[in-house]
Amino acid sequence: MRLQQECLYCKKELVGRTDKKYCNLHCKSAYQYQQAKEQPERFYNKVDNQLKLNRKILKIYNKGGKVTVRATLLKEKGFDANFFTHYWKNQKNQVYLFVYEFGFLKINENNKEKYLLILWQDYMKFDKPNTIK
Repeated sequence: MRLQQECLYCKKELVGRTDKKYCNLHCKSAYQYQQAKEQPERFYNKVDNQLKLNRKILKIYNKGGKVTVRATLLKEKGFDANFFTHYWKNQKNQVYLFVYEFGFLKINENNKEKYLLILWQDYMKFDKPNTIK
């Protein structure tokens, strides 16, 4: 007795083994891809994707090593300042947030919200990673 009468993906009648679920490897792969797309995105994937996007945006806009950019411009591209990997505090107690090697500091200049973008430098070394507790 056949367990599955038709292919789970294309619905063609199955021929062969009684425990067969797909008519070929293409249908198996396509069905599994379809199932994965229907599942909600995992928390880890959301965070990882946002970190990658933030890094990409910071890399695009920080060509000079130290640049000031309007916050609205970065946000339009999908930047979210709540996602960062670590921070560094300078001698003025300003806290720069970093997405890997690209850092940013929220500033107000002429009553406009902006970000000061910097690159990680050797003098910023620390004994233990600075993470928010």
